[in-house]
Amino acid sequence: MIDVKATLKETEERMEMAAMYLEDQLSHVRAGRANVAILDGIRVSSYGSMVPLNQVANVSTPDPRTIAIRPWDKKMIKDIEKAIMDSDVGITPENNGEIVRLGIPQPTEERRKDLAKQCNKMGEKAKVEIRNVRSDIKDKLKKAIKDGLSEDNEKDAEVELQKIHDKFIKKIDDLLAAKNKEIMTV
Repeated sequence: MIDVKATLKETEERMEMAAMYLEDQLSHVRAGRANVAILDGIRVSSYGSMVPLNQVANVSTPDPRTIAIRPWDKKMIKDIEKAIMDSDVGITPENNGEIVRLGIPQPTEERRKDLAKQCNKMGEKAKVEIRNVRSDIKDKLKKAIKDGLSEDNEKDAEVELQKIHDKFIKKIDDLLAAKNKEIMTV
């Protein structure tokens, strides 16, 4: 017979993963403010192997419009610049011999609207995933009735499932609202 509490716990974990994935995806969207997360996917050639940028340099944001990359080995500057140019960041690096700087341009109104639309699509995918999890668990609960779960327990579990679903849909809406506010703020 199905363990309702364990099933609901599993549901919550799967929904949490969808929300965490969305949060991670949103952190990579460049909103006109310097954010070191946009460099997370960049790998630099270092002594014959490809390593993440943050393992060969100190990455910081000295002001809201600049990302500063200070390599630990000054010979790495050219490799870091090449890695940034080859990536999909879309910003041309500048260096002064010690530090590589990325100037974050102010997005236009049209670009901001496109970014908001892109974020909303990501949010909708996360909501669909959460709804799919709810649907899977509802099916499991329906099958559990045949295996001996009482209908009252099944109904209680469905009510609890709906509460978990609503909580995560609200969390996603909150994440999207915060990101859209960040994007639209000039």
